[in-house]
Amino acid sequence: MILLDRPYASNFLHTTIADNALPVVMTEAARGLGLAPGPHVLDENAALALCREAHLRGDLKLYTNSENALGWIADNLAFTGLPEKIRIFKDKARFRSLTKTLFPDFFYREVAAADLAAVDPAGLPLPVILKPNVGFFSLGVHKINTVSDWAVALESLDRDLGAQSELYPEQVLDTGSFLIEEYVAGDEFALDAYFDSDGSPVVLNILKHIFSSEDDVSDRIYTTSKQIIEKNLDRFTNFLNEVGRLSGVKNFPVHVELRLSPEGTLVPIEINPLRFGGWCTTADLTMHAYGFNPYLYFLRGERPDWGGILADKAGVNFSIVVLDNSTGFEPERILDFDYSRLLEKFTKPLELRKIDHRKFGVFGFLFVETGEDDFGELESILRSDLREFITI
Repeated sequence: MILLDRPYASNFLHTTIADNALPVVMTEAARGLGLAPGPHVLDENAALALCREAHLRGDLKLYTNSENALGWIADNLAFTGLPEKIRIFKDKARFRSLTKTLFPDFFYREVAAADLAAVDPAGLPLPVILKPNVGFFSLGVHKINTVSDWAVALESLDRDLGAQSELYPEQVLDTGSFLIEEYVAGDEFALDAYFDSDGSPVVLNILKHIFSSEDDVSDRIYTTSKQIIEKNLDRFTNFLNEVGRLSGVKNFPVHVELRLSPEGTLVPIEINPLRFGGWCTTADLTMHAYGFNPYLYFLRGERPDWGGILADKAGVNFSIVVLDNSTGFEPERILDFDYSRLLEKFTKPLELRKIDHRKFGVFGFLFVETGEDDFGELESILRSDLREFITI
């Protein structure tokens, strides 16, 4: 079953639902996203009845496009045990506790928002990361390198989270407490996967998160390639085996963010439950890049034949460019964004999604294909503050 919620459901996801007559819940949010009526579209009572039947059989599979849907699940599906499984992952301090046996020396501390000002940064094992204990989309995430960075980060939290906190339910973004955790140097990755009916993980994509500098915590570029997948598939699958063993999840999609240290140690940043990448990004890129539908693979219990899929993918990267508002101007001052000029910067754009930056703080998302050894196009947009594309 599919549960749609704001802020965005892609045309590809809508088409996947319609063409395959996937059961989908007609909530108020789904109606607002343009969900068309049909025999596979269920009212909430019918959907709950179907969930009860599937839960009793032990084969309930629920996919959400947005973490905003977690509120509906918490309110309606307690009998399935899903709200409890969701909390394991969404509560970052709880997840750190769950995986402590895997990372016994990893430093983390949960602090109530009201107590942040009383924290002495000199007593922290700098550098550290400060982030909401329940968060989304790098909102409120700060890297603290020095003692003086602490005060700067606290001053910016209200600005970072004030308007955004109104867009998401507390199951998605809760600024009542924060997590302070050690910074792990190394490469950062994101992947889509699901745990099958036996609890075994199935990896559907692996993307490398590209940063402009050591201090960059933005989401500007994620890229995938034959080389990235082949180099990391086995070790990431082994890591997810451990997560599945500790959490006990089955028939459960996830979007995972983790770091790989120079020594080869994997440390999870967070695991997002019941969805792939937010805003229908990473799953849709998988279709562009590798030609299979991750939504259907999860719901049908299918596994990618990576050997065959990657056979003709040498020499190319497929990337998501997140056009976050890095201009330094408040959204209401920005009159226009020149998407045509943006597209001229890339040799092979695959898909452009325009987003209302005043409402969501992001101008859009761009999927592109580039040569594996030609990083120029990606590096240019990675380092851009995007002022070249706006009118104020």
